[in-house]
Amino acid sequence: MEILSKLFGFNAKTMTVKKEIVGGITSFLTMAYILAVNPSIIGSTGMDQGAVFTSTCIAAVVATMIMALYAKLPFVLAPGMGLNAFFAFTVVMTMGYRWQFALTAVLIEGLIFILLTLTGLRQKMVESIPLVLRSAISPGIGLFIALVGLKSAGIVVSSDATLVTIGNLKDPAVLLAILGILVSAVLLVKKITGALLVGIIVTTLIGIPVGVTHCSAIVDIPPSISPIVMSFEWSSICSVDMAICVMTFLFIDMFDTMGTLIGVSSRAGMIDDKGDIRSLSKAFMADAVGTTVGACLGSSTVTTFVESASGVEAGGRSGLTAATAAMCFLLSLFFAPLFLCIPSQATAPALILVGVMMMGGVGKIDFTKYATAIPCFFCIALMPMTYSISDGILIGVISYVAIHLLNGKLKEDDPNNNVTIGTILLAVLFVVKYALL
Repeated sequence: MEILSKLFGFNAKTMTVKKEIVGGITSFLTMAYILAVNPSIIGSTGMDQGAVFTSTCIAAVVATMIMALYAKLPFVLAPGMGLNAFFAFTVVMTMGYRWQFALTAVLIEGLIFILLTLTGLRQKMVESIPLVLRSAISPGIGLFIALVGLKSAGIVVSSDATLVTIGNLKDPAVLLAILGILVSAVLLVKKITGALLVGIIVTTLIGIPVGVTHCSAIVDIPPSISPIVMSFEWSSICSVDMAICVMTFLFIDMFDTMGTLIGVSSRAGMIDDKGDIRSLSKAFMADAVGTTVGACLGSSTVTTFVESASGVEAGGRSGLTAATAAMCFLLSLFFAPLFLCIPSQATAPALILVGVMMMGGVGKIDFTKYATAIPCFFCIALMPMTYSISDGILIGVISYVAIHLLNGKLKEDDPNNNVTIGTILLAVLFVVKYALL
């Protein structure tokens, strides 16, 4: 146990190896979809999809192991959704640049992140966000990932008339997801260890006779990353478009990661009374180095996944959880067909139920104090409604500062909720972001 303590921050008095491992596997399974989705999105730019699959796995392993060994936290990292879409659909398909240009922007973003982390600026940004607003981040993320789960399950679908509506509840795939929710919920109520992981496995197995789970093979050789590794385009690094791309990657990644770390840490009880997170700067460094290394491997921006919350709910509290997830990503290089046969209907229940678990932060917000309640509401509501964690945080901060300035009162009863110079600077920066990007 002593070696686990030194390597991963494992505490034998409050943690168990079983829960840490189950937590790591659970986190991996709820985010394993990235292994199928990322190559599809990034591959649409002309990049070799097989090479992107391998780079996705390796980038996840490297970044997550840094999180496990350096930060000693249970968070899992991989090339992020949203960021990969911006990479492919905006930079390449809309702006008309080659994928090498986009990879160069990701590399520059990663290097800037390392500098911001070393100087402590990223942590100062977190500390500039009022404590009550930080309390709103966890439930906002809860609603966000619940929506992701409901959408991937087919329970909620898009609608031209109302944006979203109820899906086809007669569809066998949707019924399977609903069954998965019930199975996982009952296991949680009974306090079964690894309830979410068991729910994923049970739902996947039930999906075989239903025709939702398909597995054609088990083992395969990982494709080479040689077509995309170290493929940069230096000729355009001083262009205005490069600056815009880098800044956009920076904002999305920075505040998605910030929101995820605050929200999941809050749920895991890793935040003290002042709202400070243990080893936050080290967690930021894992994200920054992961993005830089990922770009060299041919991957889009690496970020901390909100699905890490599922592993935390399963009991993961130390770097051993992250290390377990990293090993799963490493194994998936050779067992990709097996991992990829897990349908979204099996992982969706875990996301939905984790969303329920993350709503506890709402109780820390006094909704009778409108000066703080309104910005918190914007933060919570806009994360799922804009499908963006970062937009929820940015608009929450902007509205918090605007309301307090117009009200002529910058101080609250709790000094942790005061509007400081740092808070005002953040709000101005966010307004400039929306105005220019």
